[in-house]
Amino acid sequence: MKVVKVVAAIIIKDGKIFATQRGYGEFKDGWEFPGGKIEEGETPQEAIIREIKEELEIDIEVDELLDIVEYDYPNFHLSMDCFICHIKAGEIVLKEHEAAKWLTKNELDTVDWLPADKGLIEKLSNGEAKI
Repeated sequence: MKVVKVVAAIIIKDGKIFATQRGYGEFKDGWEFPGGKIEEGETPQEAIIREIKEELEIDIEVDELLDIVEYDYPNFHLSMDCFICHIKAGEIVLKEHEAAKWLTKNELDTVDWLPADKGLIEKLSNGEAKI
């Protein structure tokens, strides 16, 4: 099975978590943490900083690795490094997503998360990450 290695940013601000809704592709309309594929020669941290700049036009700082999610979709295996991050500079501009929300940890279950992201919701809700 094909393995896709990606990174995701769990952006925290004022006690809330940033969620985005996909605007394209097979998983259009599903909610996710923003991010993308790791390019050749990049570390996961470099990849998440680049991806968030490309997708949201903001500069982030990576605080810590929360989890590495391993998930089997029907056509590929996803390996996703998930980082707790915060905004260093800039205002969010949605370049690839159709919607976004800032959610408290009690509101995380109010959107329809993509399957690979669902496991992170429990960790964030039960306080395994500093929000």
